[in-house]
This record gives sequence, structure tokens and C-alpha cells, in this order.
Amino acid sequence: MTPDPLNRLVAQLAKLPGIGEKTAQRLAFHILRAPSEYAVDLSQAIREVKEKVHLCTRCFSLTDTELCGFCRDSRRDERVLCVVETFADLMALERTREFKGRYHVLHGVLSPLEGIGPDQLRIRELLERLADSKVEEIILATNPDVEGEATSLYLMRLLKPLGLRVSRIAQGLPMGGDLEYADQATLAKALSARREL
Repeated sequence: MTPDPLNRLVAQLAKLPGIGEKTAQRLAFHILRAPSEYAVDLSQAIREVKEKVHLCTRCFSLTDTELCGFCRDSRRDERVLCVVETFADLMALERTREFKGRYHVLHGVLSPLEGIGPDQLRIRELLERLADSKVEEIILATNPDVEGEATSLYLMRLLKPLGLRVSRIAQGLPMGGDLEYADQATLAKALSARREL
């Protein structure tokens, strides 16, 4: 009994990750109640992101110019390169305001079961980038899951012979966590990655 345009909007919104039917309906009703300018601005923003945003030609982050802001920023340390799985991971690291080096985005992880091998990731581009750069250290910041660990190990074996310092982000207990509730693998990782005070 609802209008077809509203049904189509709800159906499209429900296709977004993490958005179920009820949330899609709430969003659709919000758009419907909002001023017309809001709907126009929203549709324009969606169109622009699809038309203008692409991958940086150096680090494969997202940008609307040839090089992203991270690659253009001369204040960033070009001797340290952090390798991440996705742009979302890059942004999570940036929010810490701790890392001042440069990035390289793989756009995935090795996953033989899903048919994702080294050729489907930006690994070749990483090696090409290292050939003529000032990079001294590579930080592997893949997720601590099976695929992330496999990707990290694969990269470490490729990069170590190049004479670079290769490190892995620390893993273990989260701030504010309780030992009592931590799983065995996390506790084991926390113990093995301990550091002297």
C-alpha cells in the first residue's frame, strides 16, 4: 500500500551494509520529511562520490586528485610505510594521531578459499613503490585474523630480503579489558608480545 518510489528507496537503502529493513524505512522517512534541498544535496553527494573519488596512484587510498592528501603531505615521514587492508583501516589508524608516516592500501587480504591471491591485491605495486623510495621500515597492520595473519606472513617473506625493517602492529588485550574474559589466543599473544617497562 506504500508508494512505489518509497518502496524503491527503502529497498536501495536496505542494500547498504549494516542496514536492515526497519532502519532503511526510518532513513527513507527521514529523507521524505526533510526539506527538498536535503534530498538534492544527498543525491548530488552520492553522484559525486561515484564520479570523482578514485584510487591514489601511489598508495591506493581514496582521493579525488591524482595523489591523496597523505601522499601530498610533505610533513609525513617517507621512511616509514604502514601497509593496511582497507581504506577504513587507514582511517582508524589516522584517528589515533600517532602514525606520521605514509600508507599503502592492499584492498583486501589473501584468501585462497575465496580465490584471492597476491595478484588480486596491491602487492606488486607495493614492491614497485619500494624499488625507488626512501622507505626504511614497513609496518604490517593487517587484521589479527587468519587471512590477515597469512597476508602479513606472506608480505614479511617478500620484504625481509629487501633489507628493510619489517614490523607488525602489536596484538593483545584491549585497553579497559579484563584478563578474566579474554580468550586464550588473545592472552597468549599478549604474553608473547610483552615489552619491558
